[in-house]
Amino acid sequence: MSIRFDGQVAIVTGAGGGLGRQHALALAARGAKVVVNDFGRAAEGQSLTAAEEVVREIEAAGGTAVAHGASVTDEAGVAAMVADTLQRWGRIDILVNNAGILRDKSFAKMELADFRLVMDVHLMGAVICTHAVWPAMRAQKYGRVVMTTSSSGLYGNFGQSNYGAAKMALVGLMQTLSLEGAKDGIRVNCLAPTAATRMTEGLLPPAVLARLTPESVTPGLLYLVSQDAPTRAILCAGAGTFERAHVTMTQGVHIGAVPDAAEQVAARFDEISDRHDETVPDSGSAQGTNEVGKAMQAG
Repeated sequence: MSIRFDGQVAIVTGAGGGLGRQHALALAARGAKVVVNDFGRAAEGQSLTAAEEVVREIEAAGGTAVAHGASVTDEAGVAAMVADTLQRWGRIDILVNNAGILRDKSFAKMELADFRLVMDVHLMGAVICTHAVWPAMRAQKYGRVVMTTSSSGLYGNFGQSNYGAAKMALVGLMQTLSLEGAKDGIRVNCLAPTAATRMTEGLLPPAVLARLTPESVTPGLLYLVSQDAPTRAILCAGAGTFERAHVTMTQGVHIGAVPDAAEQVAARFDEISDRHDETVPDSGSAQGTNEVGKAMQAG
């Protein structure tokens, strides 16, 4: 069965190029009306912004789209974008939080201003945009939200403490919003892409970049925002390969409130770390339930 978005409205942030552009093109090609959001201004000598260029591509292919230049960090600008979208098309079904920047540097050499900036764009940008569309999605009892996370957040990457912190924070945001949105038909997921974009130029060799096309990532995004989408999923995608990441918890070991508890934690750390029968908790309360349960069993 083909995945279609006829009659649906999607907002894609950071859609003037790279992954966002490809997401917008693909959603429009499958029937969605798309708000192409990008903060980028028109290049010197050009009359159209990057977002307007993408809208022109969509319209040339027979699709429907509109450009909006609000920065995702501008609450008033995002609110205006959402209001304009609702006035124009009456609903918002899909939000793809894709906008981002890089300010890579080792933590020892990083200016705190660059840490804050990356957190503001990636984390607070997603918070601001999601908060703005949330009431409309709740009212219509339907919504699909994707946070763009990264392996740099899930697993770490040298020189990207700011980026990694922001990207892992988006996983935490997704975990809670998926729970809160469930009763209103809102499904929230994360996409961890590996792709050659403006942010990765110069970081990878040409032969690798040739495989890491945005087009090879977008199929995963399309599933995550479809009617049959999962919720609370972390989908990794790159070069046409798709994986699933999980935040898991081991069964653990009950040590108790004994004088040498710290020494026992040290001595039994391998046992505590044993991944046999580890679980993917349904919510944060699973940790406390496991801990109290083991304590009660121990007497």
